[in-house]
Amino acid sequence: MKRRQNICCRPALGYGVTILTLLALIFLFGPSSRAEDKTEIKNIRYSTSHGYTRVVVDLSRPVEFTKKRLSSPDRLYFDLKNSRISSEIRNSLPIGDGILKAVRAAQFDPETVRIVLDLERMEDFSAFILDDPAKLVIDVNAGKQQRAPELQRTVVLDPGHGGHDPGAVGKHGLQEKDVVLDIALRVRELLSRDPNMRIVLTRDRDVFVPLEERSLIALKQEADLFVSIHVNASSNRSARGIETYLENWTDEEEAIRVAARENYLSVRKMKEKMAQYRKDDYVGKMLSDLSRDYKREESLALAHYVQRSLYSDAVRVNRKTTDLGVKKAMFFVLMGASMPPSILAEVSFLSNPEEEKLLAGDAYRSVLAQSIVSGIKKYFSSSVPEQKAARIARKTEDRSGGSSPSSDPHRKTATDFAGR
Repeated sequence: MKRRQNICCRPALGYGVTILTLLALIFLFGPSSRAEDKTEIKNIRYSTSHGYTRVVVDLSRPVEFTKKRLSSPDRLYFDLKNSRISSEIRNSLPIGDGILKAVRAAQFDPETVRIVLDLERMEDFSAFILDDPAKLVIDVNAGKQQRAPELQRTVVLDPGHGGHDPGAVGKHGLQEKDVVLDIALRVRELLSRDPNMRIVLTRDRDVFVPLEERSLIALKQEADLFVSIHVNASSNRSARGIETYLENWTDEEEAIRVAARENYLSVRKMKEKMAQYRKDDYVGKMLSDLSRDYKREESLALAHYVQRSLYSDAVRVNRKTTDLGVKKAMFFVLMGASMPPSILAEVSFLSNPEEEKLLAGDAYRSVLAQSIVSGIKKYFSSSVPEQKAARIARKTEDRSGGSSPSSDPHRKTATDFAGR
């Protein structure tokens, strides 16, 4: 009897353990936990101006997405993977700006949130994820519209970083955010002396402005130019010099490193994003079109004028200054289907003790500011047709002998943008 009782109890005990195990697994990996693992759609907002609309989807963290355009009716949709939509957000947003009729969002299936843009008119669009803070940015471009000729030219200056983000920090504590703001304010003061110039800053004090809002300022102001000002940094304290970037593909490791730092990403994450963009038909088309469209050629011309001016003036102050040339990389602050000709200038290395000392002084900052002004004015006065812009790049490289390398292992050569 005793043996039979023990035999009967063993299955019951095993069954009870199994139930407890299953309950524990459900508690750990059940629906509530899976919901917490999903990316949350926190908010949807938009901004519209001349010829474009920007939609921003705020996220709890970065997410992978797919997209497609459908007809009858004309619309774009974006499927955000492993996502859930907050019940607190407004999931239907009427727009009616002649480009978008509305934006809608819903839980398409348990794993997917679908964002739908109902279109009125669209020439092209771009979409990309920003990581810090996470958001999906969608730019819809309605194409160029005729505007009445304007006497004033609008230049948007973008001092990098700011607020809680110091950017690069030198050995002696000098912060990039302070240096570039001071240079930008000097540029504004100099350019504003010309009554035909209207100067707008993305920030004029020590505040943080997200990357997508910086480019949004250029779009809202219908800028003729966008110039982002930064100071470089490297783990090699001997790295020095000046380089100017425009938006395009690159495989150059140093350019990827610089873009990663300015995009608030690790180099590994930057390469992952580039790999995603290479697979992205729409973003790929937008970036490949830069090799032949007006904006890209004008950005190229602007970059060469500013780079040439910066180097020629800086080398008079510091004979060790290196001409690192004009390069290309993917900077989120320059990205957008409707952006005007845009560049990003790295005006010295804050990580180099000698250049940090120069950057700490008023005299060198004044030289850099005057150089940027000179480059911008030469660009405007040149009236360079787009077919001549590539020749400027070749002429500059020929004059510098292809930016022949020096003994500095971090010296970079000017990239050939002529399409070869």
